[in-house]
Amino acid sequence: MSTDLGPQRIVCLTEETTEWLYLLGQAHRIVGISGYTVRPPQARHEKPRVSAFLSAKIAKILALKPDCVFGFSDLQADIAAELIRQGVQVTVFNQRSVGEIYSMLFQVAAQVGQTDAALAWIAIVQAQLLQMQVAASQLKRRPVVYFEEWDEPHISAIAWVSELLGIAGGNDCFPELAGESLGKNRIIADGTEIVRRNPDIIIGSWCGKKFRAEKVAARTGWQDVRAVKSGQLFEIKSADILQPGPAALTDGVAQLHRIVMDWAKHHA
Repeated sequence: MSTDLGPQRIVCLTEETTEWLYLLGQAHRIVGISGYTVRPPQARHEKPRVSAFLSAKIAKILALKPDCVFGFSDLQADIAAELIRQGVQVTVFNQRSVGEIYSMLFQVAAQVGQTDAALAWIAIVQAQLLQMQVAASQLKRRPVVYFEEWDEPHISAIAWVSELLGIAGGNDCFPELAGESLGKNRIIADGTEIVRRNPDIIIGSWCGKKFRAEKVAARTGWQDVRAVKSGQLFEIKSADILQPGPAALTDGVAQLHRIVMDWAKHHA
């Protein structure tokens, strides 16, 4: 397939499509990125930053004369609508599960003529995840893991994080909430319910701010939670796990797996 086909001037309003285009060797097509982009590191130095997550510099984007803009979710609907009114082609993905992440990756690759490379990369990642699942299947006991996406209010893991946690060998503390795509529907209003479920491991990924394990351990009534008593509180950077793209399927899940397997050496 000719790589001359498809968009030549792409603006990425979130990090995952930027990282993916770099991995596909198509960074030259990117003319603008999100200000939150940290993967790959060179993107921040090479590409203009034109958006936050909920807002964008519309005039700056238009000045770049993009022939395609990639966005993510209903939260960027207003940005997308304004760009569409200005005559810009916009593709907004809404991937919330591991399967949907694969689908997004394939669709982006198809637009830039890189389906073979995409399928090869996905096959490698799927093989790595299968190895993790096999290793996890040998655990005598799977730890209960509370993944906290935000602290005030408490927000639990979104679907792809919950799925990757299962692949890594853990059991999501709040599996019934994982299918809720909106953060407001994954709020745990009563923190005592987390205490009652008594997770073995607590993992924080507070999008936009540093996870503070000492603050979690000091929460009223949490001193007897297994994870707190055994010091099993960890941070995974949001760029590694809360971006529904390559990072979550590689570095993010690898960190989940390492945490679970280290726990198993001492607590199984």
